[in-house]
Amino acid sequence: MLKLVVLISGGGSNLRALLEAAHHDSYPARVVAVGADREADGLEHAEHFGVPTFTVPFSSFDDRASWGDELLAQIRQWQPDLVVLSGFMRLLPVGVVDALSPHLINTHPAYLPEFPGAHGVRDAIAAGVDQTGASVIVVDAGVDSGPILAQRRIPVLPGDDESSLHDRIKIVERELLVQTVREIADGTTDLEETRPA
Repeated sequence: MLKLVVLISGGGSNLRALLEAAHHDSYPARVVAVGADREADGLEHAEHFGVPTFTVPFSSFDDRASWGDELLAQIRQWQPDLVVLSGFMRLLPVGVVDALSPHLINTHPAYLPEFPGAHGVRDAIAAGVDQTGASVIVVDAGVDSGPILAQRRIPVLPGDDESSLHDRIKIVERELLVQTVREIADGTTDLEETRPA
């Protein structure tokens, strides 16, 4: 059984999808803890499913490195097989990425390498493209530049704004995340193969 720690910053819709999947005996992964960098609404999903939570507020630390050290210490207490960034809106310090990767994955609301960064949906709208997508990647030291594990195209519809497009992307992100975690758990996807040679 694959043990997951999920990190969130907001409402936790991807987290909810993982918790619901893991609630079924047939799903080969379990969320053992949920962490956040602030008081996030999504922690309520964890509490609903009886999953422990922790919060490491960035504002409580003098610098990014010391915040990262405490976050890593909290994660390691749970001895996870995989850490999932699920709407986690803060860049992890390189030391944290190095300690966890390649067993550290993230979702992104674009068809990478198109539209990396914090505003992938807004950037797609601004570019006037007729399709974008959703991706699940291994987190590396870059910005949305790690190995791609799964992705799917999503059309940009006439009249779409950032909110309506993002709502449709989130549905696909959730599906891709649940499936990717399943494939990591059952050995179909080997994260060790994504390590740089």
